[in-house]
Formats: sequence, C-alpha cells, structure tokens
Amino acid sequence: MVELVQPVLPDRSARKRRAIVEAATALFLQHGYPGTSMDQIAATAAVSKPTVYRFFADKEQLFTEIVLGTLDQAGQPFRARLAALAGTGQLTEDLRQLARDYLATVIQPPVLQLRRLVIGASPYLPAVAQAYYQRAPEQTMQALAGCFEQLAGRGLLRISDPPAAAAHFAFLVLGRALDKSLFCGDSPFAAAELTAQADAGVAAFLAAYGNQGGHDHALCG
Repeated sequence: MVELVQPVLPDRSARKRRAIVEAATALFLQHGYPGTSMDQIAATAAVSKPTVYRFFADKEQLFTEIVLGTLDQAGQPFRARLAALAGTGQLTEDLRQLARDYLATVIQPPVLQLRRLVIGASPYLPAVAQAYYQRAPEQTMQALAGCFEQLAGRGLLRISDPPAAAAHFAFLVLGRALDKSLFCGDSPFAAAELTAQADAGVAAFLAAYGNQGGHDHALCG
C-alpha cells in the first residue's frame, strides 16, 4: 500500500507572524508610519492585538524588521556580484553589468516604496532612518570602495581615494533615475533608458579612474 505523504505546512505561529508582517507592510505603505496603528495591523492580519505584541514588542520594532528585511533580501544578489568583481578579467563588461544590477536593485518598487516610507518616518524614527542608511547606502559604498581598492592593486584602475571613487561611481550610475523614481512613481523609465544610464555612468567613471596603460583582463602574476 502506498502511503501518501502530506505536505508539510508552515507552523501556525510562523503563518501568523507572516500575516502580521504582510498586513503591516501594506498599511505602512498606504497610511505611513504615524497613520498606522497596531489595532489596524491586528485587524488586517486577522489576529488579536495580543498576538501582534507576542511577536513584536511595539510598532517601531515591526517597522524596523520590515525595512531591514526587505533591504537584505533585495541587496543580496548585488553584493554577491560585487564580491566577484574584484577578480574580474573583463573590467569594462563586468563593471557595466554591475552598474545595471546596482540601478535595478535600488529602483525596484519595494525598495523605492520603503525608501519613501523611511524618509517620511525619519522625524519619528531617527534610529531606523540611520539604520537604513548604514545598511543600504553606507554599506554599499564601503563594499564598492573595497572592491575598487583591489582592482587598483591589480593595476586595472587608478585610484588614490577608494571611498571617493565609490561615491562617484554610485552617483554616476544612480543619479537622475533614483531622484525621478522617488518623486515620480515606481517605474518612470523604460528598461533601455536605465541600461543607457548605467553604461554612461560606467563610461564616465572609467574616463576618470580607468588605467589607460593597463589591460581589460586579469593581470598575470
């Protein structure tokens, strides 16, 4: 006799917690941080208010987890590509792809929506806004600086100030697309426009920091 294997369902507590996070995310995006209450979150998630407090001590903790969790999930693929760039054998091609991925990561709708939300909540939650900055822009700048320093050590870039080079790269690539996306909706640019902006940013960056005497491949040891 064949025994049927029943699908493993998520733990009931895990399902409730996920429902709370999803409800809170939707309400925060719709009403903002000050306009959302724990009562509304409980009602939307179809759980009791004590259940919400069993998982989250207060609204700030819930908001913080949503913001930082989304950042971590969105940024993981980009950080992996950035770590691989230090060993590239095709600098221009790989730098262009990195720039395209960077721009796509930053302006994807969930990230844009949360960025707006954090900016709006910053007067009430300065610690969360600071954590957001450190977890996203600042951490990315540090990773870029470290990567560029390694590329300079291999003779592929001419950089004396890696943090400054990282800032220049970020603003050349993100620039207008991020500004317009923050104020004019989640998708104000066509994909081809974003690719063109990323490639133009890389061209300007290499014009300033490229090693004209080097080669666009891995150096022999």
